[in-house]
Amino acid sequence: MKITIIAGARPNFMKIAPLTNAIRIARKNNEAIDYRLVYTGSESETGIDKTLFEDLGMDAPDAYLNVESNDFFNRLAGIIVAFARELDEHPADLVLVVDDMTPTMACSIVAKKKGVKVAHLVAGIRSFDMDMPKELNRMITDGLSDYFFTAGVNSNRNLNQTGTEQANVYFIGNILIDTLRGNAHRFVRPELPARVEDGKYLLFTLNRRALVDNDAQLRALIARISEESNLPVIAPLHSYVADKVKATGINLSRFHILPPQSYLHFGYLESHAAGIVTDSGNVAEEATFLGIPCITLNDYVEHPETVTQGTNVIVGDNPDALSEALQTLRLGQWKTGTLPERWDGHTAERIIRILKDIDDKQPAL
Repeated sequence: MKITIIAGARPNFMKIAPLTNAIRIARKNNEAIDYRLVYTGSESETGIDKTLFEDLGMDAPDAYLNVESNDFFNRLAGIIVAFARELDEHPADLVLVVDDMTPTMACSIVAKKKGVKVAHLVAGIRSFDMDMPKELNRMITDGLSDYFFTAGVNSNRNLNQTGTEQANVYFIGNILIDTLRGNAHRFVRPELPARVEDGKYLLFTLNRRALVDNDAQLRALIARISEESNLPVIAPLHSYVADKVKATGINLSRFHILPPQSYLHFGYLESHAAGIVTDSGNVAEEATFLGIPCITLNDYVEHPETVTQGTNVIVGDNPDALSEALQTLRLGQWKTGTLPERWDGHTAERIIRILKDIDDKQPAL
């Protein structure tokens, strides 16, 4: 089986790395499976360099489509044209797409138009908010997919309600945890101020543009963190976000703003934090696995298990809810989480076994 794996942004590689490693192991065991990794962006993008792939223990992409545009329609069209050419030049039996980004949807469209099977990794996620761009991507990708790899029973339920053939839905667990488990022993402490001790700081991340660009809301939330946290705040932020935070005029004496960190450095910061404030679903998932209290600045999470079973609490954009959560953390009264089902580090292995079984069932030509 020849698989083309699509990556559309840096976070995708954290979910792809365990899969490519599992395929290499299968090949060493004489399994008839191979992959080609395609990144839809450019090799020169910030954060897409050899250090990322070294951190993740994976090979760099085999191809870069070099589609770069901030305009949705130009990017969608560019990926469709470039991936159609890529698939003509390098035919595949299966195209595996990840998450819910524009490249995920675009490459699914191309594969189906060319008669190639599509597998969606982390399928079945829904926010039920059609104003959310990713929701449309999810629905179209799931509508086109032939095989569905889900991380939780909620996703299975969502797919069932849309009439998806259940024989093609596979509850395989959270592949992000494969990467975390496999690299935890390699985490490296980044350079931090001398007075910042392990286990005695708050980790803060922020990326969501709707929040970052809402000056009044951002100011209110930063003020609450500054007022309610009795700990130093380590904040790895992109320059645009850092500038917005600084522009709030809030006293940032507790904040230590850093540039974005490598995977191994950021993993260390997560695993040694007293608590995390974030708007990232991936970070909330990793916090649940690590048992670190997590406060999510969003009204929605991709994996509800982080809230119902894990250490995550959703506060949205509500400053009062954020204050309440920070007070709970400060008083040492945070809930104790449990590990969701199949967050065991063997998700990639399950996927490879399923793909092998699918391939074995294909009629011989």
